[in-house]
Amino acid sequence: MTQQVKVINRSDNRLPEYQTPQSAGMDVRADLDAPVVIAPMKRVMIPTGLYVELPDGYEMQVRPRSGLAAKHGVTVLNTPGTIDADYRGEIKVILVNLSDEPFTVQPGERIAQLVVARYTRIEWSECDSLSQSERGEGGFGSTDTK
Repeated sequence: MTQQVKVINRSDNRLPEYQTPQSAGMDVRADLDAPVVIAPMKRVMIPTGLYVELPDGYEMQVRPRSGLAAKHGVTVLNTPGTIDADYRGEIKVILVNLSDEPFTVQPGERIAQLVVARYTRIEWSECDSLSQSERGEGGFGSTDTK
């Protein structure tokens, strides 16, 4: 299934694209005039030159590229970043360098993935109790003890 999404591309890069037939995410590229160095434990906001108009009921998630994380310790800081359907500004990616070596982002380099997903809006229903479940109040790490 495909969904049409309006996009303005003000970069010199091609539009984000899926790398394989069953990829969920599209690689997005850095829209830079010159390389940008990210020092260890520092963050930088990288422009993409892309502006989108998502259909109502959809969001775009900005996620890390596993290769950058595994090879260089560079990831998306606010992962997943959310682009709401009513946002019309430029998509920017906040990269953080968690390694102990400087990392250079090259113009046109693939820096993140974009995943478009449907979402459901909710209405809260305040109550005094919740139904029981097998897990109950077991939180962080609780399923490792079974």
